[in-house]
Amino acid sequence: MIKKIALTVFFFFASLQLFAGSAVAQEIPSSQNYQGVVTEILEQKITGDKEMGEMWQKLELLITSQSDFHGQTVIAENLDPRQEYQLGDKLMIYQANSEVFLIADQVRTDALLILFIIFIAMVLLISRWRGVGSLLGMAVSFAVIIYFILPRIAAGANPILIAILGSLIIIPATFYPSHGLNRKTTIAVISTVVALVITGLLANFFVSLAKLSGLASEEAGFLQAMYPDLINMQGLLLAGIIIGVLGVLDDITVSQASIVEQLKGVNKNLRTTEVFQRAMQVGHDHISSMVNTLVLVYAGASLPLLLLFNDAARPVAELINYEMIADEIVRTLVGSIGLILAVPISTFLAALFVEGKVTDGEHKH
Repeated sequence: MIKKIALTVFFFFASLQLFAGSAVAQEIPSSQNYQGVVTEILEQKITGDKEMGEMWQKLELLITSQSDFHGQTVIAENLDPRQEYQLGDKLMIYQANSEVFLIADQVRTDALLILFIIFIAMVLLISRWRGVGSLLGMAVSFAVIIYFILPRIAAGANPILIAILGSLIIIPATFYPSHGLNRKTTIAVISTVVALVITGLLANFFVSLAKLSGLASEEAGFLQAMYPDLINMQGLLLAGIIIGVLGVLDDITVSQASIVEQLKGVNKNLRTTEVFQRAMQVGHDHISSMVNTLVLVYAGASLPLLLLFNDAARPVAELINYEMIADEIVRTLVGSIGLILAVPISTFLAALFVEGKVTDGEHKH
C-alpha cells in the first residue's frame, strides 16, 4: 500500500512540475468579483403577476471576501427577473462602475464542499486503503487536465494529440494506485490504451463523415469568440469523446482482467480458449450494463435539449440531423463501440498473460 501511495504522489507532483509552466502562461486575469452576505433588503418590486412576474431588488451586503472592500457594506442590485434573494444569502457581486454593484450569482462553495466531504468519507469508509489510491489517482487526473490538457488546447495545440498524450499520463497514474502494481493492472493499462486508440480513430472518422463542426453548443460558440481561429473546435469535440470514454474503460478492463485471473486461479487446467469464453460470458453482461449506463448519462446531460425538440413536433429523421443532436449520437455510439471492444481486448490479453505465467511456472517445477 505504501508503494501505491508513493507512486501516486510521485505522479501527482511530477505532473505539477511538468505542466506548471504552461499553466502560468494561461492565467486568467483576476476579475473584480467579491463575496458578500445579504444583511438587508432595501427595496423589492414584482412587475406583473405575483407567481409569474419579474423580480427587482436592491440589497445591502456585507463583503466577506478578502479585498479592499472586506468588512464594508455595499448596495447591490438584483437584475435577474427570475431570482429572489433572502436575508443571509451568500452572493457573488461585481463592481459595474465606481458606484454600482450588481449580483453575479449565488455562492455555492459551502454546498459543494459538504458534498465533496461526504464523497471522500464514503470512498474511505467503503474502499478503505484502496480508496486512498483512487482519490490520489483522481487528483492526478485533475492535475493533468488543468495543468496540461486545457492550457495547451487554449494555446492552439492539436486537441486530439493533447487529449491522447494526457490520457497516456492519466491511465498508469490512476490505474496502479487504485488497483495495485500487478499483472492484472498492467493488462488493464495495455487494453485501455488499445481501446482508446481505436475509439479515437472511430471518432475522427465519424465526426468527419457526419460533418460535425464542434460548434453546436453555446460553450463552443463562446470559445470560438474568445479564441478566434486558435482552437480547432472539431478537434475539441474529438478530445472530449476520448477523455469521456477513458473514465469508463477503467472499470471494464480491470474487471475483465480480474475475472480471467480468478477463473485461472480456481482451475489451472482451463485452456486459454476456455478461460476466454467463460470470461466473455460475464463480459456480455458487462457490455449490456455499461452501454446502457453511457446512453443514460448522455441523455441525462442533454435532457433540456431533448425536451425542447420533443415539443417541436418534427419528424425524428429531421431532428437527428441537427448538429447538437448528432453530436450526442456520435459521442454515445462511438463511446459505446469503444467500450464493447474493450471487453474482448482485455479478456484476450488477460487470458494470454495468465496462461503464459502458469506455463512458465509449470516448466520451472
